[in-house]
Amino acid sequence: MPGENLSRDEARERAGLLSVDGYEVALDLRSAVGEAPGEGPRTFRSVTTIRFRANEPGASTFVDLIAPSVTAVSLNGEDLDPASVFDGSRIRLENLAEENELVVDAQCAYSRTGEGMHRFVDPEDGEVYLYTQYEPADSRRVFANFEQPDLKAPYRFSAQAPEGWTVWSNGVGELKDGVWRFAETKPISTYITAIVAGPYHYVTDTYTRGDLEIPLGAMCRKGLAPYFDADDVFLVTKQGLDFFHENFDYPYPFGKYDQAFVPEYNLGAMENPGMVTFREEFIFRGKVTQASYERRANVILHEMAHMWFGDLVTMQWWDDLWLKESFADFMGSFSMVEATRFKNGWITFANNRKSWAYRADQLPSTHPITADIRDLEDAKLNFDGITYAKGASVLKQLVAYAGRDAFLEGARRYFKRHAYGNTQLGDLLSVLEETSGRDMTSWSRAWLQTAGVNSLTPQVTLSGDGRITELAVVQEAAASHPELRPHRVAVGLYRRTVEGALERYARAEVDVDGPRTVVTELAGAEAPELVLVNDDDLTYCKIRFDENSLATLREQLGDISDPLARALCWSALWNLTRDALMPARDFIGLVLRYAGRESDIGVLQMLHAWARSALTHYAAPAWRAEGGRLLAEGAVKELRLAEPGSQHQLTWARFFASVASGEAELQLLQGLLEGSAKIDGLEVDQEMRWAFLETLATYGVADEAVLAEELARDDTASGKRHQVRCLAARPSAAVKAQAWAQVVESDALSNALVEATIAGFQQPSQRELTAPYAEKYFAVIERVWDERSIQIGMDVVRGLFPTLQDSDATLAATDAWLTAREDAAPALRRLVLEARDDLARALRGQACDAGAASS
Repeated sequence: MPGENLSRDEARERAGLLSVDGYEVALDLRSAVGEAPGEGPRTFRSVTTIRFRANEPGASTFVDLIAPSVTAVSLNGEDLDPASVFDGSRIRLENLAEENELVVDAQCAYSRTGEGMHRFVDPEDGEVYLYTQYEPADSRRVFANFEQPDLKAPYRFSAQAPEGWTVWSNGVGELKDGVWRFAETKPISTYITAIVAGPYHYVTDTYTRGDLEIPLGAMCRKGLAPYFDADDVFLVTKQGLDFFHENFDYPYPFGKYDQAFVPEYNLGAMENPGMVTFREEFIFRGKVTQASYERRANVILHEMAHMWFGDLVTMQWWDDLWLKESFADFMGSFSMVEATRFKNGWITFANNRKSWAYRADQLPSTHPITADIRDLEDAKLNFDGITYAKGASVLKQLVAYAGRDAFLEGARRYFKRHAYGNTQLGDLLSVLEETSGRDMTSWSRAWLQTAGVNSLTPQVTLSGDGRITELAVVQEAAASHPELRPHRVAVGLYRRTVEGALERYARAEVDVDGPRTVVTELAGAEAPELVLVNDDDLTYCKIRFDENSLATLREQLGDISDPLARALCWSALWNLTRDALMPARDFIGLVLRYAGRESDIGVLQMLHAWARSALTHYAAPAWRAEGGRLLAEGAVKELRLAEPGSQHQLTWARFFASVASGEAELQLLQGLLEGSAKIDGLEVDQEMRWAFLETLATYGVADEAVLAEELARDDTASGKRHQVRCLAARPSAAVKAQAWAQVVESDALSNALVEATIAGFQQPSQRELTAPYAEKYFAVIERVWDERSIQIGMDVVRGLFPTLQDSDATLAATDAWLTAREDAAPALRRLVLEARDDLARALRGQACDAGAASS
């Protein structure tokens, strides 16, 4: 990877030596437009002045900078030779004074990978747009700095920009004498500073609360302005600000609140104070379901929570990344349910976010929520389902354990005690102990400092007259992570009503601790048809069923009236499938039987994703064609039955497009695309057209000329991404060779087009076409990792792993690479180990499914 991999030990040593008083950063972005240089990258001038103190005069240190060249360096008025002190990623500083002033004049490179100062040219109108993205350590690509979270400082940014542009940063800006100058920030970490620049479409509003007034802004590319529903963005923003002010008792500390929706963004969003950035896909060009608006609201609120958890109070090092991400993930759902129109947010959390956590927590790379982060490469890979979704799940459990009032009072004290500072785990635990009166040390040891997920299974004994004699909850753990934890759970008993609905008639909350816990409160209750442990989703666990409950679900899953209980059952059944305890064809059968009755649109979309995954990865190869036919038939049936114009119809249409493969199905897709076929109420907008075209391209129905014609119809940034994906999906050896070369052998494509090419390359129906690339993958990944940025390296290593070559031979090839490359970068080995685990899990699932066929 280009750039030095800063270690925790180095950061700790530097933090012990230095304190930073302030930065002044002057950028000249006028080079963003016009002709590119003949050779080398397009660059911009970056002049940084850092004032800092050293507690050991005469000591040495280094400042971080990744740049093609450095023009000048001066320390305390003495000019240093850039060729002697700059090695491409660090500038060495010797003989420090007690008070120091460093000036670095550099030529920094614009980015095409979404890291640092990203430059995007809109194909629709030729306009250029810039934005920065730094976490965990890419601000050093834009200005010289001490790139670690615990060396906070105030910043003064200024920028020159092309005529007609607007520039935004963390503070309020003003254009004077051709230079944009921004108000000094509060003390913040390097990774949350930000610059956004270009001819963005910008909308304003104001939030008021008593004497507090916060200017609001929202922006996007001009080409997306017709689709930009800024009013809804502002509505959720104001609702969030109300909620956090009411509950945190600490006024928003960063002045204005701008939100930029930017192109080719690698993440969902980033919490830069006063200048939050989002991926522009949150602006919807076509018709979407309420689940998409809910997802956007959740991300808006997640980032807003970071203004307090992460920006105001920041973790000392990336070990405690969870201190901000787990809290933001939890508070995003918490605030959304309590303050906005999206009242079913906890259903989405249970069904979607926790699914991400369960997968991550069963990988060989699983780690405690408080992780051991040795360096920046470790940090980059730990933005995962454990740090976010498991952490949030554990906080949900903590609220049940400590009480809502105690939890929120702890947060309030935490902000006031550590404002503009850096913290570790113990700082949070101490305030929670104060407010709750509970021992946080043992809770933390069980939940934050150990890895793995427990499973909870009910054991029911009945008397002769059909009543419960004993109901116990059995807790188990994987052999690799044998920790049993204390769980606060609700156990629900369900049975059919006269009308046929499956409803809860008894519930008990209990503290499950140890291998077996008896729920005494339910003794004597009438025999249940379904026992649901972790009803109401209070804890983090894999739900298991007794035989009677599982039989009930097979026959009556669609009759469960409570949507959260139903979502929990679906999630549990998916975990059984992934664990090779339920054949994939059985899970697919349940989706075909009951998904049409699912009222929650977000749950329905997850069921569709799980069904595709079950068919692709866990179904026996001999049954795949039959399973695909059944899914396609079921999808078109539900599509025709869905209410015209409804979000369910839209969801079934997209699912049908993703599973269609037979001649009749492809003809229907083509007819819908061309207008010769109609389904009442179904609007085939531009986004839907591309969804249909990807499938048609995959099966050779839509050729290059058709795709070029479609791009002419939708000659936009979004259209280009779709076209690139469709081109790479075509069933041709030459196409696959070209796609591979574009991603692996060249760095000409931007991050967004790399992602699109990889997505098109990997098609489940083209296993034979991509088989030759399994061997090539293991031959090139180390070189790719060494030569490309970490983001592109991650995309290639994850995206091109031969997961569709699901055989023992691929597993053996993976093991051979891991054995031969024990000295490879730990982050690279982690990615390969994770992919290997997914492959081994898929093979176990396929064996389970094949066994069902023969039994």
